Amino acid sequence: MLQIKPFQKYTEEYEQWFEAHPMAYESELSAVKMQLLKVGENVSGIEVGLGSARFAAPLGIKEGLEPASRLRDIARKKGVETIGGRAEKLPYRDLHFDFVLFVTIEHLDDLAAALKEAHRVLKHKGSVILGFIEKDSLIGQAYQQRRRFSHFYEHATFYTVERVKKLLNAAGFTSLDFIQTLFGELDDIDERQSPKDGYGEGSFIVVKADKK
Repeated sequence: MLQIKPFQKYTEEYEQWFEAHPMAYESELSAVKMQLLKVGENVSGIEVGLGSARFAAPLGIKEGLEPASRLRDIARKKGVETIGGRAEKLPYRDLHFDFVLFVTIEHLDDLAAALKEAHRVLKHKGSVILGFIEKDSLIGQAYQQRRRFSHFYEHATFYTVERVKKLLNAAGFTSLDFIQTLFGELDDIDERQSPKDGYGEGSFIVVKADKK
């Protein structure tokens, strides 16, 4: 629950990040969209931990889960059907969605449990998509160095690509497909960057993995 409180209390500050870093946000959005398009057309899915629907709304995702009520209110105003709840216990039936999207896995209490829940609610051959700041990347290291001064990253858990691979495999996912963006220092990103395949250069990684 420590991860929820800052987003509930400092909602305006959270929203300001997107205004202060518009091209970084647009770059992240492009990378997530690229992976989402690989799931296919006319698919149904949710974003878990959707915040104020900064990703769900422009990506056309109609439904999501967000534990912070103030962010839920903003998301609903953008036309996204939003319910409360936790990623580790999704309030959805088995075999329900074509995809499940997570963009802020750093703020989950238990990523392993969340991935198992995603696997449960996905249809056969459905996909999970994870967007995250890589722990050892340039921006990841900067966030960790400043974590004690940040409302949002003080209790965050950062992940390496290798750790994410292991957790996805353990949860029953396969066919991992990685792309990356956010090349360079965060404050130097002044144009939308095109995503690249793989990982190891960019700080923001988006992985798509399929349910076995």
